Amino acid sequence: MRTDGVDDAQVTRWAQDAGQGDRQAATAFIRALQDQVWRFLSHLAGPGEADDLTQETFLRAFRNLPGFAGRSSARTWVFTIARRVAVDHVRTAVARPRLASVPDWQAAAEAAGAITAGADESVTLHQLIAGLAPERREAFVATQVLGLSYAEAAEVCQCPVGTIRSRVARAREDLATAWQLDSAPGHDRRTG
Repeated sequence: MRTDGVDDAQVTRWAQDAGQGDRQAATAFIRALQDQVWRFLSHLAGPGEADDLTQETFLRAFRNLPGFAGRSSARTWVFTIARRVAVDHVRTAVARPRLASVPDWQAAAEAAGAITAGADESVTLHQLIAGLAPERREAFVATQVLGLSYAEAAEVCQCPVGTIRSRVARAREDLATAWQLDSAPGHDRRTG
């Protein structure tokens, strides 16, 4: 049983049944994983992109459900797909950067909901996590935010368990250092 109350074996059964055409199983499968996939993607690509990327993740998953053999849990399998979706998104964004000439970028970002005026500690923590190196961020979010085991995170990130442990430890160190710098007297979060 997972901390979110959904058993991995049940999610995997729903995935297999959905692959056989069971619509109720497909709905249960999505409901069981949708929030966690969104949270994972919001940390990897940003909250503004998470809705679209979550949808793309489940579209890819459903295209491949008939071939899902269940060698790993469906949860791990979907997070692997989500990671690939995020990587593809970043590659596309880097290839086609968007520029905007806005005189007051901060007001525009606040109006779009990208940042919150009067940032609180949770916003700051989200920003600090976003500032981690991509490999450390995905390992940290997978294990510490979503609660995947180190073995599951290693499968999702396609690297050895020891590498995940190292990335998480380094991410914790980076976050502690950044938090201390961010909390230093006289530090203005808006200007860095």
